Amino acid sequence: MKLPRFDRLEDIPGQVRVQWRREPTAKLLAGLAAVCWPPLILTLAIWPPKNWLPGGETDWRLLVLLIGLIATPLGLWYLGRERDLSGRPATRLGVVWRFMLYGGLLAAGLQILLALILVVFGWFEAGGFFQGLGATETTLLIYGVGGLPVAILVGVSYALWAGLCVAFIAFQKSPEAVNDRLGLMGDHR
Repeated sequence: MKLPRFDRLEDIPGQVRVQWRREPTAKLLAGLAAVCWPPLILTLAIWPPKNWLPGGETDWRLLVLLIGLIATPLGLWYLGRERDLSGRPATRLGVVWRFMLYGGLLAAGLQILLALILVVFGWFEAGGFFQGLGATETTLLIYGVGGLPVAILVGVSYALWAGLCVAFIAFQKSPEAVNDRLGLMGDHR
């Protein structure tokens, strides 16, 4: 079996023009499928969380699921708004790209916010100025330098899944443009 070569931009799959499906449940089903990222759902089923209640010891998978429950409908709304204003993204590849870009940015932003909140908490728990500086350094090293790439990787992976679900469930191939060979489809005044 010969593998396809992607020498030109036209060779990349997902370049067919798409439009929203007309069924009212298509966006809902796409959103539900997008939230159910398989690694998240499988690990929740295999290793159930010990603490389901919100707080400091909440399982990170539940937090990621909550973020997905909030971000996916917002992503669908934003995608619809962008399509209404500019007609873009017009292809499945464009839909997936938007989800991956915004998912990675959201993951990075939330990880930075978490690191900054933990830095502030470290200042309040420190016994002195230099202990506060040490807590800041440690927190930024662990949650900023160490945690940021992992958060972005998880965010982009989740967003890739969500983008693929939305691109294939909520969108369908656009019909081909019809040539008006006889001039009968024009505006008659």
